[in-house]
Amino acid sequence: MVVAGLFAVVSGVNDGGALLVTGLKLPTVRPATGILTLVTLVAVVPLFTHQVALTFVTRLASFDAPGGRIAMTIAVVSSLGVVTVLSAKGRPTSLTLAVVGGLTGAGLGWGLPVSPGSVSLVLAFGVAAPFVGGLLAWMIIRLLVKTTTARRLWRWHWVGFLLQTVAYAANDGQKMLAVFMIAVGFTGAPAAYTVLVAVLFGLGTLYGLPRAGRTLGREIIVSRPPHGVAAELAAGAAVIGCAAASMPVSMTQAIAGALIGAGVSQGGGRVRWYATVKIVMAWLLTLPASGLLGWGLALLVKGFASVRLS
Repeated sequence: MVVAGLFAVVSGVNDGGALLVTGLKLPTVRPATGILTLVTLVAVVPLFTHQVALTFVTRLASFDAPGGRIAMTIAVVSSLGVVTVLSAKGRPTSLTLAVVGGLTGAGLGWGLPVSPGSVSLVLAFGVAAPFVGGLLAWMIIRLLVKTTTARRLWRWHWVGFLLQTVAYAANDGQKMLAVFMIAVGFTGAPAAYTVLVAVLFGLGTLYGLPRAGRTLGREIIVSRPPHGVAAELAAGAAVIGCAAASMPVSMTQAIAGALIGAGVSQGGGRVRWYATVKIVMAWLLTLPASGLLGWGLALLVKGFASVRLS
C-alpha cells in the first residue's frame, strides 16, 4: 500500500504538470482550476471505465498468482528507480513505459506467466501514440490558424484541456489504480481507492508542475498558445483512442509528439531537435532498463526467500 501510494504521488510529479503546461501561456485554465479538474476526473472516470487498469493487472502477466504482490512491488520500485535516475540526468521519460518494462521483467524474474503477445501489442500502441499525436497536431494547428482568432482560442483551449484530461483518466492514469488493484487484491474500481489515487496524484502535480513547464514548455519547441492548444486536442484524441482499445499509452509521450508536430507544421526551426533527441533516447532506454532491473531484483528476492525457507 505504501509503494502504491508513493507511485501515485510520483505519477503526479511526472504526468500532472505535463497535462497543464501546454496551456499555461493562455490564462483560460488557471493552475488551481486545472489541478482541481485533474483530480476530479482521475477520481471519477475510472468508476465508469477501468479496462486499461485491467490490462496492466491481467494481460501483461498474471499478478494474481502466488508471489504476484511481491513481483508488483519489485516492478514499481524498478520503474521508479529508472525514472528517478533518468530525470536526475536531465532526461525526463515515460513512467508508463517504465511500469510496462518493470511489470514484464519482474513477472519473468518471479516465474509468473507473461504474455509476449500482449506486451508486444502494448509496445506497438506506445510507439504509435506520439506519432499519431504529432500528425493530428500538424493538421489541427493549421485549422486553428485559419479559422480561429486569438480571442477565441481560449474556447478551444478548454475543449482540448478537458479532452486531454478525460483521456488521461481513462488511459495512462489508470496505471496508479492498477498498482492498488494488485496491492489490495480487487479487480474493480472502488470509489474510495479512485479518490485516494486522485488526491495523491494531485499532491504530486503541485510539486511537479514547475519542472514539467521547463521540459515541455521550453525545451522541445519555442511554444506559442496555438501550439499548446493543438497539442492538447491531438494528444487527447490519440490517447482516448488507445483507451477505447484498452491499450495503455503515455500521455507525456503523446503530448511531446503533438508539440513537435505542431512546431513542424509552422517550420522545423521551432523544434529544438537536440532536446527532442535526448528525450527520445530516454524513452528507448526506459523500458529495457526497467525490465532488466525488475528481472534481476525479482530473481534476487526470490532466491533469497528460497534460501531462508530452506
